[in-house]
Amino acid sequence: MGTPPSSARPPGAWAERLARWGYAAALRLATPLYFLKLWRRGGAEPLYRAHWAERLGFGERTAPGALWLHAVSMGETRAAAPLIAALRARRPDLRLLLTHSTATGRETGRELLREGDAQRWLPLDTPGAVRRFLDRHQPIAGVLMETEIWPSLMAEAARRRLPVVLANARLSAKSARQGQRLRALLHPAAARLALALAQTADDARRLREAGVGEVQVCGNLKYDLQPDEALLARGQAWAAAQPQPRRPVLLMAVSREGEEAALLRAWRQRPEAGGARPLLLIVPRHPQRFDEVATLVRDAGFSLARRSSWVGQDLPPPEAWSAEVWLGDSLREMPLYYGLADLALLGGSFEPLGGQNLIEAAACGCPLLMGPHTFNFNEAAALAEQAGAACRVPSLAEAVTMATGLLAEPGALAQQAARARDFAAEHRGAAERMAQALAGRLPQR
Repeated sequence: MGTPPSSARPPGAWAERLARWGYAAALRLATPLYFLKLWRRGGAEPLYRAHWAERLGFGERTAPGALWLHAVSMGETRAAAPLIAALRARRPDLRLLLTHSTATGRETGRELLREGDAQRWLPLDTPGAVRRFLDRHQPIAGVLMETEIWPSLMAEAARRRLPVVLANARLSAKSARQGQRLRALLHPAAARLALALAQTADDARRLREAGVGEVQVCGNLKYDLQPDEALLARGQAWAAAQPQPRRPVLLMAVSREGEEAALLRAWRQRPEAGGARPLLLIVPRHPQRFDEVATLVRDAGFSLARRSSWVGQDLPPPEAWSAEVWLGDSLREMPLYYGLADLALLGGSFEPLGGQNLIEAAACGCPLLMGPHTFNFNEAAALAEQAGAACRVPSLAEAVTMATGLLAEPGALAQQAARARDFAAEHRGAAERMAQALAGRLPQR
């Protein structure tokens, strides 16, 4: 065999040690800034100011023998739910240790806990914090959701012979290119994974190139998520309760910074179409931005109604229906918003951010327009487009123009909604495939 090209040659042991030493030193120096950031975020989300000792690997011990599962934020935690259910079906005695990095992840994870389970923050990735975390909890194995590979954590797990699996794994072409710059640090960490359960064949290929030894393609867990039927029905009831003439509803789903301002400019300049004036509903991705987006709406000259102003009421108050823009400033109510909407724009796809989860919209039967940036869900976006469940547009301005026309054609929207539901149902089954692959990696009692 010939000598492999330098880009494919694994880094040497000394290069890795030096890279990990520099990485750990940088994290230690940045720790005060890290806690300052948490404190500031805690002003809007108080949970960030709780259980700080866990961020350094301290905190209350748990009984050894749990399966440790890390889901960084709300999206990953929700995706883990069908996998956890499938694992519990195979191992009813299974105890879980759930870790998270964000407040929304930890709040969402509480709903997955059973008696005997525990929940902690993932520690900062310094060698000392990681050792303390693993000493206190002694899990039987680790499952990291989607993209969470941490160099110090993987090195310490390997030293303890603790198997760690990357589930629902994805690696975009952009992330793979960026990872090459830190190859001496990330390649050995990836190589220490016992297994990666990839969403797509392209993800699997890139994961192997990044250093993972064993990879299986299992599909995307997010297809297995069933929308909350009560929330979906409530949204549909809100749509039916509108004063006449009914206004079609355009949803900007899980919007990111920069998108709302561009959307409001385009909404101001949208072309005239027949029928009632549409209602624009914006649901930001991050709760700490709710007030910021409300200010953007008012500064753009639109009247505003906020969902938080009628929490606890069965229906929106009459004055809400006269507003030009609604702000969905609530958590875990996306099925409600999809049930209310006639058409949605995919947040995160109109800026180079990779797009948000389009599968949830499809499962709720909400037609979708997506922008050019969907690298976080490339295969799902392509399949949705092929199935007629979603359409791609090059910019927000063009999306608003297309949406204005579609909202005047309820028959076409109904057909697209049916195609969206069929598309979501067709691709389910990843949870069972991943549970089967993981079952063989868990020590038997």
